[in-house]
Amino acid sequence: MRVAIITSDARVYYTATKVLKEYNIPFHSLRMGDTIPFDVEVVLTGEKDYDKIDFPVKVIVGNENFIDELLAKLEGRERFKKVYIAIDPGERPGLSVVADNRVVEVHHLKSPRDVGIIIDLLEKYPAAKIKIGHGAKRQRILMLKALGDLLGCDYPVIVVNESRTTPKVGGIEVSQVQDIVAAINIGLRDGRQVPIGELIEVKEPTKREIEDIKRRSRELSGMITISSKLAREVALGNMTLEEAIEKQKRRRSR
Repeated sequence: MRVAIITSDARVYYTATKVLKEYNIPFHSLRMGDTIPFDVEVVLTGEKDYDKIDFPVKVIVGNENFIDELLAKLEGRERFKKVYIAIDPGERPGLSVVADNRVVEVHHLKSPRDVGIIIDLLEKYPAAKIKIGHGAKRQRILMLKALGDLLGCDYPVIVVNESRTTPKVGGIEVSQVQDIVAAINIGLRDGRQVPIGELIEVKEPTKREIEDIKRRSRELSGMITISSKLAREVALGNMTLEEAIEKQKRRRSR
């Protein structure tokens, strides 16, 4: 058994044992001050106990994401060989981190502009590449524009055909679960690498596209139809539909 859990924090112990069992990793459960067996290579502990444990290789268990660092140390490497941050674009994008064909993290973003977590993940996994599904055009462009502002328009992303990546869960549609599963499937698929700048070049929207966005604004708000000018900005990926509705509300209240 190459892993030992040593902590005085019940929450740390629960999180560590839960994840280790999920990954079928055997472990020692030790008390503070116990002798660490000779076969242990990594000690798992909490932040408050970290400095109290005299052992060369330690990993802090803050949440379930500690598994990435643990696996890297057990496998004798600091990072995975191939890491993809995969995005299922939409109003509430799903996101997964797929490393060496293994899912190590999943997230559900608040909006297409909620790209801070992506930047954090690029820092956490320096060799990672971004994959994004080719669907949800408006939301995809909005997200890529936000990423382009931070990473530059020359930054490469991998566009993946996301057909049949979104399943039905238990026979009924459960959007949050579906978005995450779709992001995982996108992370496992191949695609073509393209600079962000090439992907955010948008043609002038058609009249039909404008009218469709106006219809969606009525459905989403219950009663408000945004102007054609605002619908055009949404179609070009310059604002979300929610932002356009709020802007229309402010105009009406003047």
